[in-house]
Amino acid sequence: MRGLIALAVAASATLFAQSLQRDTSADASPADAHIAAALREVSAQRIQASIEKLVGFHTRSTLSEQDNASIAAGRGIGAAREWIKSEFERYARDCGGCLEVKTDTFTEPPADRIPKPTEVTNVYAVLRGSDPQSAGRIVLVTGHYDSRNSDNFNTSGAAPGANDDASGTAVSLECARVLSTLKFPATIIFLTVAGEEQGLFGSRHFAEMAKSGGWNIEAVLNNDIVGGDRNPQQDPNVVRVFSEGVPVAAKDDALSEIRSLGGESDSASRELARYVSETGRTYDTGLKPMLVFRLDRYLRGGDHYSFNQQGFAAVRFTEYREDYNHQHQNVRVENGVQYGDLPQFVNFDYIAGVARLNAATLASLASAPAPPARVRVLTKQLENDSTLTWEPSPDARATAYEVVWRATTSPEWEHAEAVGNLPRATIPRSKDNVIFAVRALDRDGHRSLPVAPLPER
Repeated sequence: MRGLIALAVAASATLFAQSLQRDTSADASPADAHIAAALREVSAQRIQASIEKLVGFHTRSTLSEQDNASIAAGRGIGAAREWIKSEFERYARDCGGCLEVKTDTFTEPPADRIPKPTEVTNVYAVLRGSDPQSAGRIVLVTGHYDSRNSDNFNTSGAAPGANDDASGTAVSLECARVLSTLKFPATIIFLTVAGEEQGLFGSRHFAEMAKSGGWNIEAVLNNDIVGGDRNPQQDPNVVRVFSEGVPVAAKDDALSEIRSLGGESDSASRELARYVSETGRTYDTGLKPMLVFRLDRYLRGGDHYSFNQQGFAAVRFTEYREDYNHQHQNVRVENGVQYGDLPQFVNFDYIAGVARLNAATLASLASAPAPPARVRVLTKQLENDSTLTWEPSPDARATAYEVVWRATTSPEWEHAEAVGNLPRATIPRSKDNVIFAVRALDRDGHRSLPVAPLPER
């Protein structure tokens, strides 16, 4: 009898385990051969050269000199700015002018960490979408090129900033280099910002400019401290992806709806984070995304928040384990310990993996159709089936749609059902038990971001 009971328990456990397994239809999308080929062009050696060049400007403090003499001498943030601009321009020449290289310059007034009016310049390159109906959709990658040492106001001491954040700047540059060889229906922006260390000033100005200009920014990938610091506890196979839950830009009526529906984990930024994870399963990037469901680390912040404040979906990439001896520190040796954000602590192969993951996500989103609009779940009567409706993707590139769902306690989508090129689907599952979303597909299988439904009563 005991043997029969043991067998029954084992069988039940097996069935339970099988019920928890991910439905592969909701897992990795088919790989695009052109994107995969571009990812193979990502070069750790080029990334290393970019970081060493940025470190060579001695300091990139936002408060450092920007006059012509300093630029000619190769010192300070002005010299770094001009070099980044020249790199984007070089990529533009290599691709026959496919990139539009631009600057966004403004004067930041005095503040807690800005002692006097200071010119701040963001440098970026635009790879315009090839499809007239899709070119207005924008996906964006960014990193901040300014640096600092122990004292924010010390603009003469060394502030190499190899990890924080020459690493993120190098990711933007490398993504621009390898993706500019391809054409995408939607637009990609490769951005580098300044003023981050003084209060996210560069990204705030850029995000506000985009909002006031009515830009349709669908996704922002912020890379900050992605150098894979060579400390013994580092996991060189994992990169963290931070995302906000309840949107900081949500108004009171939206907050009330989020609370009543249990939508705390279905913000646009959270859906973007899941998309990054799915992309990491589709393409061989060398890194596994680790989703962290919070805005950022304790006591720290990053440029993705500036975009979140304007209502844009934005996430942050950061290495698995940071070493604070190598951040915001004067370069020195104390008690046999080397302090300072130096290239010797950076893992260039790791950054290449981060660049591949970013490039794959950018390319996948820019290749996909726009997400469906006005996604709704019908709640007009009590029933155990769930009916979802939506309007077709605005850019008219979708050839099919999928309904995806997951348990309310699950971090990622677990199941998907293809529903053809229709604006409505009924799923034999209770909306009370799961979270639904709808995504669009083009004829080659590129998937849009999923959109969670609002109730229609």
